[in-house]
Amino acid sequence: MSPVRPAFWGRLPRMSTLAWFASVSLAAWVWLLLCQGFFWRTDQRLPVARGGHAREERSGKPGSALDGHIPGGHAREEPAAWPRVVVVVPARDEAGVLPLSLPPLLAQDYPGVAEVILVDDGSTDGTGALAVELAGRCGGLPLTVASPGEPEPGWTGKLWALRHGMALARARGPEFLLLTDADIAHGPDSLRLLVSAAVENDLDLVSQMARLRAESVWERLIVPAFVYFFAQLYPFRRINRARPRATAAAGGCVLLRTETAVAAGVPEAIRQAVIDDVSLARAVRRAGGRIWLGLAERVDSVRPYPGLGELWRMVARSAYAQLRHNPLLLLGTVAGLVVVYLVPPVALVAGAAFGDAPAAWAGGAAWAVMAGSYVPMLRYYRQPPWLAPLLPFTAFLYLLMTVDSAVRHHRGRGAAWKGRTYARPEAAPER
Repeated sequence: MSPVRPAFWGRLPRMSTLAWFASVSLAAWVWLLLCQGFFWRTDQRLPVARGGHAREERSGKPGSALDGHIPGGHAREEPAAWPRVVVVVPARDEAGVLPLSLPPLLAQDYPGVAEVILVDDGSTDGTGALAVELAGRCGGLPLTVASPGEPEPGWTGKLWALRHGMALARARGPEFLLLTDADIAHGPDSLRLLVSAAVENDLDLVSQMARLRAESVWERLIVPAFVYFFAQLYPFRRINRARPRATAAAGGCVLLRTETAVAAGVPEAIRQAVIDDVSLARAVRRAGGRIWLGLAERVDSVRPYPGLGELWRMVARSAYAQLRHNPLLLLGTVAGLVVVYLVPPVALVAGAAFGDAPAAWAGGAAWAVMAGSYVPMLRYYRQPPWLAPLLPFTAFLYLLMTVDSAVRHHRGRGAAWKGRTYARPEAAPER
C-alpha cells in the first residue's frame, strides 16, 4: 500500500494571522489599482468636442485651459452660437471669501449672454451688501442679489437658496445654469470652457471638482486625500462612460442644462439632501441626463481650512449621511479602512520586529501600492511625493471623523454647518 500523502493545504507554510490580514490587504490594493475604474489617475479633464473640426483659442501655456487644450494636445471646438447662462451662487456668511471669488466670476470672458444671481442665505456678516459693492467696483457680468428668507421645514439651507436662485434664473430663460459655491474662484474662461464642453458633447451636467486649498500643514495632509477617497468611491471614468457605472458630481462647480433640471425636478426632489451634489447627479441621471465629472484646471476653492478642527467638521457633517445612517455600513466601512489602510504599515513594522517575513513582505507591498496610487493626486495638488506614505495616518483620521459623524447623528446634532443643524439629514437617494 502506497503511503498516504499529506493534503495540499497541509503542505502550505503556516502564516500568522497578521500575515493573512496583510495578504488580504495586498489583494485588495491590487484589485483597487486595476479594477476600480483607475480612480487614482488624474487625467479626467474637460472633454474635447466629439466632432472633427477644432478651433484654436487664445494663446497660453501648452496643454492649459487657456489655449483650449486638455492633456494630450487636443484642440477644443467652440459652439456656433453661445447659449444664455445664469450663474447661481448660494452664499451664507461668505464675506471673508467673496473678495477673492466674486470678482473673477463677474469678469468671465463669455461670448454669449450671462449674468450672476447671488442668493444671500440669511447672512449676518454683510455678504449681500459686500457683493453689491464688489460688483459696483469691479463691473463685469450683471449681478442680482436676492434673499429667500429662512428655509421651510424639510429643506437644507443650501438647497433652499438654490431653489430661490434657480426660480429667478429660469425667469430669464437661460439654456444653462451654472451652480457654483461662494468660495469658488473661476479662471476668466471657466464658463466659456464649461459651456463649450457641454454643448459640443451633448452633456446635461458638467461638473468640475475645484482644486481645494492645500497650504497649511493640515490642508496638505487631509485635502488631497479627501479628493482621492472621493475618486475611489466614485471613479470618474465610470461616471463619464457612455454607459455609466457610477453617478456623482462636485457641488462647487456644476453646469446644468435648464430643461434637464426641470425634468429632474431639482432642487425640490433632493431638498433634504446634505450630500447635495451626488443627489443632484442621481436625479439628473434618473431623468435621462448625460453627466461628466472631472478635475478642474483653473477652478479653485479659496476657503481656508488652517486647522484640523475646520477640516474635521467639513468631513464629519456628511460622512454618516453618505453611509445612509446605517450602523452596519458604518461597521463595514471601519473594518474596510482598517484592513485596507492601517494593516499594511502595522504588518510591515510588526513583521520586521518579530521576524514574521510573510507579514512584513505583504504589508510592505500593500503599503507601496497604496502610496504609489496616491502620488498622482499629490502631484495634481502640487504636493511633494514624500507625503504619500503618510496616507494610512490620514485614513485613520478619516475613520475617526466618520465615527464622530455617526455619534453626532445619534446625539441629535446631525449635520451642523454655519449655525444650522439638521438632526436627521437625508443621504443621497438611490431611487
